[in-house]
Amino acid sequence: MTSPSSPSSSDDPRPPADRLTERQRAAEKRRIARETRNERIMWWNLAYFLFGIHIVAAVMIFAISHAK
Repeated sequence: MTSPSSPSSSDDPRPPADRLTERQRAAEKRRIARETRNERIMWWNLAYFLFGIHIVAAVMIFAISHAK
């Protein structure tokens, strides 16, 4: 049997997001911030990788066009 103060109580009119504790809200906020930071780092790494591929391709084209 659940107690009346239990967040899983069916007579609680608040939506599930409002029933989160302050600790759960803080943890969710940190998780979202970390995920956003990780995505930003991933996009920068992809940009560096693609830029590097283009530099290598330009050097190869230069080398082929100037070969004897």
